[in-house]
Amino acid sequence: MTDTVRDLIHGNASMVAPGAALGALSHGFELASAKDFSSDVEVLNYALTLEYLEAEFYRQGNSAGLLKGTEKKYLMQIGADEASHVATVTATIQKLGGTPVGAPAVDFGGAFENRKSYLTTSHIFENKGVGAYLGAAGFVKDKMILQAAAGIFGVEARHAAVVGNLLGLKAEGGVYMGSTEVGIPKADVLKAVAPFLQDPGKVVAAITL
Repeated sequence: MTDTVRDLIHGNASMVAPGAALGALSHGFELASAKDFSSDVEVLNYALTLEYLEAEFYRQGNSAGLLKGTEKKYLMQIGADEASHVATVTATIQKLGGTPVGAPAVDFGGAFENRKSYLTTSHIFENKGVGAYLGAAGFVKDKMILQAAAGIFGVEARHAAVVGNLLGLKAEGGVYMGSTEVGIPKADVLKAVAPFLQDPGKVVAAITL
């Protein structure tokens, strides 16, 4: 595992390079294994890092004035939800006696060039957020924390469905992914996020174990 990935997993990243934020969110817990976490606090700090990225993505995107009407209303609410997730995960870490990691600086490249790029990147983020929480379930020891994570998992899935509908995507495979949630091959994820990366090669290098 590279130092970049390890820093993200353990919440030590103070700066996420342009494009790498997309890669980190898209891969989520796919990059991690049980040996990467010694406690539920470490799992939660990794989740908090991902939530920081999502919350900042929507803060910047909603400030760009790309959407109107219903689309603006929905994405504003999604942004508020992600900010709430940051607060929820932070409070949970503190309740466990842990120290929440700080928010890393991010650069989302061309994600806010226009309406379509914003919504498309949002759709990618939310679907991978679903996968991140699904993958995290196997690392969590405390059942109460697992239940809380499942609650966020469900919200991320509904976000993905809303944005998929705004984009006019087909039902199965677009608005929702199918009858069950499954992992997505790394190559397919990279292909999906490549149009939004300033340096796709750097992201590939960062996620290579």
